[in-house]
Formats: sequence, structure tokens, C-alpha cells
Amino acid sequence: MTPTTPTSPPPASALRWSLIALPDAAAFAPHAAAWDALQARVAGLPFLESAFLAPLLGVFGTGRERLALLGDPKAPRAAAIVTPAGTAQWATFQPSQLPLGAWLSPAGEALEPLADGLLRALPLPALALGLTQIDSLFHPRPADGTRWRGQDYIDTAWVDLTGDFETYWEARGKNLRTNLKKQQKKLDTAGTVTRLECLTRPEDVAPALTQYGRLEASGWKGSEGTAIAPGHPQYEFYRAMLEGFARAGRVRLYQYWFDDAVVAMDLCIESGGKIVILKTAYDEAHKAVSPSTLMRQLQFQQLFDAAAAGGPIRRIEFYGKVMEWHTRWTADARPVYHATLYRWGWVPALKRLLRGDDATPSGDAAPKTEEAPA
Repeated sequence: MTPTTPTSPPPASALRWSLIALPDAAAFAPHAAAWDALQARVAGLPFLESAFLAPLLGVFGTGRERLALLGDPKAPRAAAIVTPAGTAQWATFQPSQLPLGAWLSPAGEALEPLADGLLRALPLPALALGLTQIDSLFHPRPADGTRWRGQDYIDTAWVDLTGDFETYWEARGKNLRTNLKKQQKKLDTAGTVTRLECLTRPEDVAPALTQYGRLEASGWKGSEGTAIAPGHPQYEFYRAMLEGFARAGRVRLYQYWFDDAVVAMDLCIESGGKIVILKTAYDEAHKAVSPSTLMRQLQFQQLFDAAAAGGPIRRIEFYGKVMEWHTRWTADARPVYHATLYRWGWVPALKRLLRGDDATPSGDAAPKTEEAPA
């Protein structure tokens, strides 16, 4: 019997994009399995799973979104969720709660040809397609071309859980280690009992979010009315999403206590070998002793110890703008960028002529709540 020779997949240019209207989150459900299979293959990020995106569409979708699938809808080569983003423009779905744009394609595969096919499949008049918040880990930023324009967004940091925590901790700056010792000594002298708790059950989510909202309300989000609270759209999204991940055993809600009060929290989800810190908040009343930094020391120690014992988590991802406090925990950072593809080369030239600058993709994500410096 003659062995068969494996055939190479067809080039992306030979495949067609199909568009599916998403008037509500329920319309995404029939395609969730195909989306998740592709996502696991090309990214492995929990916030790009349907378990994250479906609640996001349900709360923040406008009903004008389209699901785009390249090739076989049951086993797509690439996929995206796109939405109108101004006159004759579309962009990847990008509420501020989503760290990267809703785009899936094989890591390292050229983005421009894929985006070009999608742009031409979108309803006319579609003159530009914005790909928002692209992680250079998967898609290194290409050079600008006649129709393709990139734009710097942020650098994001991560920590690899290699080796033991003691070695990692000794490599941190002396100021961080010294300051935390001083803060802990202050608390010990005052008789304050500290502890770290990690909540993982679905029934933990609602009370934990109430606590988290209280911490957010102690800072600037409270004065602006944007803190998470029951009835707020963000609360509805985070509750639905986190409960879903908790049912799958992939949520970690870290609470750091001073005696009987929660003073700092991290909301985290995980997938495969990664844990993503989605949001951080702390009680402004205790800012002087850096509760979120004290929390992170214990949190990281637990994650390092679990990895050393053979646990699955191998990387901590921040997915937020690198701040000074991030650099105390890691020296590793990489770019996240936007890109815009124009239907014709004269479109960006005309925009520059009329406006005096380049058009940029819409959908910038808001920064996460930052912790107090150590």
C-alpha cells in the first residue's frame, strides 16, 4: 500500500471569510466550540475563550458585531469578532475589559493578507479595518506598507515561574525587599494579623466582587462612579464570566486581609500554563503600607512553589501597561500594538491630507486599577 503524502493547508488567499451577525450573545453560542478549538491552538489565552467573550458580548455588545470565520466555519483557519468603528471603518471587538482584540490566527502568520481578505468581505463601504491590541508574542509587528499602518500601544509585562521563589526573590531590587520588610514590621508591631486567601468556587464570586467593588470605590473610581457594584454593567459581566471560569476550576480570586478586613484583591483566570491578572484593587485607607504589594509577594510565592511541585501554571501575565511597580517584579516586557489596513493606498494619504495625521484604530482599552507602590 502506497503511503499518502500529507497535504499542506491551502493558502489563506484561497479561503473565504464568512460573516455571521451577532445581534446578541446567543448568536455566538453555535460557533463557540469552533472558536475555542482555534483559540487553544493559536493563543491559549483565557480571555479569548468563548467563556469570556460571550458574557462580554452580552453586556457590552451593540448588536452590530459580526463573527468572521476564515475557511470551514466548523474548523476555521482564522477568526475574529468585528464591529463598526466609524464611517466606513471596522475594528476588532475591544471593550476595555478585553486585554487583546478579538482576533485569532496562527502565531507568526502574516496579518496583512488575512486582514485584507476580511476587509474585502465586510459590507460596503468598508475602507479600513483596525486590528486592536495585538500581542507581539504571537504576531511580531510588521513594517508599515502602502496600505498597512502600525501604531504603538503599550508594553506588557510577565513573570516566568522558573526555578524557586527564593532565587526569584533575591533577584528583585533591594528597595522592594527592604520596603516590604519594613511594611510587614509595622503591621506586626501594630498587632495586625495578615493572611492571603484564594477563592475558587462559583459561590465565592458574587461576595468577592462586592468586596472588590468596595476597594475600587475607596479610590478614584469611587469618585467617578465607575467602581464595580451590583447593577453596574461591569459587575454583571465579571460575575457571569468569573462564575463560568469557576465552574471549570479556572478562577482565582485573591484576597489579602488585615485582621477581619479585606484590603487588597486580584481577579485572575487561567488557561493551560498561564494565569492572567485581570484586575487589581486595594483599600486607599491602607495605601501607606502597600497592601497589594504585600499580597503579591505571597501570591507569587505560592505560584512559584506550585510550579516547582509540578503544577501546570508556568507564567503570570499582567496584560496592562507597564508601570513602575511592574518593573520591581520583572524585567520582561513586550509590545502590544494596533494596526490598520486600508482598502486602497490612497485612503491613508487622503486622511493625512485632510486631517494632518494618520488615522488610528479605535478601541483602546482603559488601564487597569493600579496598586500602591511598595
